[in-house]
Amino acid sequence: MTTSASDERFMRLALALGYRNLGRTWPNPSVGAVLVDPSDGRIVSAGVTQPGGRPHAERVALAEAGEAARGKTLYVSLEPCSHHGRTPPCAEAVIASGVGRLVTSLEDADRRVAGRGHAMICEAGIALATGILSAEAARDHRGHFTRAREGRPAVILKLARTADGFAAAGTARLMITGEGANRRTHMLRAHADAVLVGVSTILADDPGLDVRLPGMEARSPVRVVADSHLRTPLGSRLVETAEDRKTFILCGPEADRAAEERLEARGVTVLRVPALDGGKLELRSALRRLGEVGLTRILCEGGPTLADALARDDLLDEAVVITNERPLGARGLEAVGPHLSAALAAKFRTLSDEPVGPDRIRHLERAI
Repeated sequence: MTTSASDERFMRLALALGYRNLGRTWPNPSVGAVLVDPSDGRIVSAGVTQPGGRPHAERVALAEAGEAARGKTLYVSLEPCSHHGRTPPCAEAVIASGVGRLVTSLEDADRRVAGRGHAMICEAGIALATGILSAEAARDHRGHFTRAREGRPAVILKLARTADGFAAAGTARLMITGEGANRRTHMLRAHADAVLVGVSTILADDPGLDVRLPGMEARSPVRVVADSHLRTPLGSRLVETAEDRKTFILCGPEADRAAEERLEARGVTVLRVPALDGGKLELRSALRRLGEVGLTRILCEGGPTLADALARDDLLDEAVVITNERPLGARGLEAVGPHLSAALAAKFRTLSDEPVGPDRIRHLERAI
C-alpha cells in the first residue's frame, strides 16, 4: 500500500469519526483524529471532538495512547488549534506527545489559527502533510468555515414536494414523503446544530422538531423560529418544551415586549434582529446573530416562503430536495419559488440523486 493510499485511508476514518458528531460540538467544529503506527498500519487510538466542543479530537486520541504516541502518525481532519482558549492549544499537545508525523486535511479558517498550528508543528521538527481529502473535509467542516468567514452558520435547506411540484394543498397539512425519506430527515436533524422554521409552520403544524429515531432522541437539535412579531403561541409544543430543549425565537425590533417576557418566562430565548420595511426579518443579520451564540449548522425546514427568501439573499449552502412519486393533482403551494429555482440552477451542483422508496432524494451543495 502506498503512502498516499495509506494517508487517504486513515484520513477517511478521521472524517467519518468527525461526521458522526456533527451537530453536537458547536460552537467548535467536529473533528476526527486517528493515531497510527506507520510501521505496520496498526491503529493505536482514535478520537473525536466531544459534545459541547471540548476536549478536542487530538487530545482524546493522544490521551488514550499516552506514551504509545511517540513516533506515530496522527491524522486530523482539521489543522490543530494554536490559540489559548478554555484549554491550551492542541498543537502544543501534539508536539508534547512525541508523534513523528502529522497529516491534516485543511488549514483552519479561524483567524486565531489559520496556519499557525501547522507552523508550530513544523518548527518543532514534526513532519507535516496537509491537503489530504480536502474537498471532503471542507464539506464536513462547512459550518465552521462559514461561521469563521461570514459570521453566520451554514444553512442546509430540506424541502419536500409532490411529483407536480407542490409543498402544500391550500392551508391543509400535506404528508408528502414516505418512511425512508422521513428517516433521512431525522438524520439531517441529528447532524444539525439547530433546525429553523418560520412562525407560519408553528401556527399551521405545531411541530416538535425533534429526532424520532430509536436511540437517537438525545440528538434532537436546538429549535429556531423566525417570528418577526412574536406570534408563537405559549401553548405550542416548542414553548412547552423550551425548558428541556434550547429554543430561540428571532423577532424584529418592534415586537411586543410583553410577549417577549411571557416567552422568556417559559424558557425561550428571544433574539431581536433588524427588520426590513414591512416588518420581515433581515435574514443575513438574523443568521449572524445565531452565529454569535455559537451555531454553525442550521437545517431549514421552514417551507417554501422562507426557503425562497434565503435563496434571494444568497444564504443557502446545501439543499436536500425530496420529490415524491405521487402528484397532488390540484393547485397548491409551489415548493420551489423563483429565487430558489434560479439559485439551484446557477450556483449549486448535485452531490447525490437516489430513489428511497416512493421518493427521490437529491442532495445539492453550493459550488465551492
